Amino acid sequence: MRTSKSFLTACVAGMLVAAVPSAKALALDPEALVDPNANPIEHFSKGFQAYKRGEKQLAFQSLKYAADKGHRGALWKLARMYADGDGVPEDDYEAYKIFESIVREPEDSSANSANAAYVASAVVALGDYMRRGIPGHVDVDLQRARQFYFHAASYFGSPKAQFELGRMMLEGEGGRTNPKQAARWLKLAASKGHIGAQALLGYLLFDGEAISLEPEPVRGLAMLTMALKRARPEDQAWIKGLQERAFGIASEATRRTAQAYAEQQMAAASGPLMRN
Repeated sequence: MRTSKSFLTACVAGMLVAAVPSAKALALDPEALVDPNANPIEHFSKGFQAYKRGEKQLAFQSLKYAADKGHRGALWKLARMYADGDGVPEDDYEAYKIFESIVREPEDSSANSANAAYVASAVVALGDYMRRGIPGHVDVDLQRARQFYFHAASYFGSPKAQFELGRMMLEGEGGRTNPKQAARWLKLAASKGHIGAQALLGYLLFDGEAISLEPEPVRGLAMLTMALKRARPEDQAWIKGLQERAFGIASEATRRTAQAYAEQQMAAASGPLMRN
């Protein structure tokens, strides 16, 4: 499914924040050890290598210089560093503004552009911020969050966006509830290795009623079991809750068959895994 490239322009135009990251986010430190004669690609490479070595101050300065020159990868990495408090003080609003500047660039709006991965990730990040808000800066807007996820899910094929969109459709966040459509998005994300999508889809398949399908208790419980074993620590609680709920009402035969199936699938698994 494809959507118009003009979607991003329309969505971002509705935001009441500046299009360009603030001086705090991107201004170059005059004492930074960077070569002003180097091009943005060289600075990005230098920053990336410094980051890998754990030299985050040097990485930050090099990335800032490349970002000031418009390098999309450097902008994206700076935004992630601000969002995660990784080598810099955590600042969601600075991250938000940088992500917004990435999305605003019309030349990068194509799903086939060299910077498509950065744009897709930035669109998802904006959806995340719209969903939870930033106190004092960005109000919660579930409808817009759903729109951002839909664009990243359909136009860029982002598995994280597909998962988040499916979850919002299940819960009726930002629009009407649509379990069957939610299951379709979750299936797409699960097929790409998204652990959260595999867990949620497994729970829906276990019962089947919510998505108007015949129950598949063995497959559903097996998917939940595999997802729980593969999940990050911060995601284990909610996945464990779903898995234990299904396990508690499953028959002994279903439990044994699902466990055996899960172990077989995990032993044979060779595809990529994508954390939430």
